[in-house]
Amino acid sequence: MSTIEAEQFDKGMRFLERWGIGHLRRELLHDVTGRVLEVGAGTGANLPLYGRSAHTTLIDIKSDRLVLARRKSGEPDTPASVANAHHLPFASDQFDVVVGTLVFCSIPQPELALAEIRRVLKPDGRLLLLEHTRGHGPLSRRFTDWLQPLWFALQGECHLNRETAVTVQNAGFTLEHSSIHGYGLLQIMRASVNGNW
Repeated sequence: MSTIEAEQFDKGMRFLERWGIGHLRRELLHDVTGRVLEVGAGTGANLPLYGRSAHTTLIDIKSDRLVLARRKSGEPDTPASVANAHHLPFASDQFDVVVGTLVFCSIPQPELALAEIRRVLKPDGRLLLLEHTRGHGPLSRRFTDWLQPLWFALQGECHLNRETAVTVQNAGFTLEHSSIHGYGLLQIMRASVNGNW
């Protein structure tokens, strides 16, 4: 993805941000403090939402996205690395919070990424996610299951019907809070490493 493509992606997301995703991002991030790792930071949609007491490090698999993210941060020295969530380039027990928004649908092995996230989180660390997931009602479940093969064939990385909350719990996190939004297709998840919220 070139910087121009990343900018076009941003423009394409504006409707969804206004439709409600922007509000959900604010709900997720309103109280984030300490050392924060954002996985799949993309073009930096979350950056304006962090308070001054959050010291953010960004990773993404696309360098051009990170160029735009740094511009949005207003701080060109914001730590940012091209990295894969399966192999985080950080020592263990480094971060107070790990954030992911609309990223776990496209991570090839989410359980491996979650193991890495657990490794880099401090023992009292928190995982905050906003993800589109398999529908949570009978109709939305059928819709995401039906659309998944075509959707994946068209764009090649996004899985519409993942049950991310189950994967988070299977990875050893304690799911402290979960809320469903967007006609049952979006989910906010707050999880802890040791059940200490």
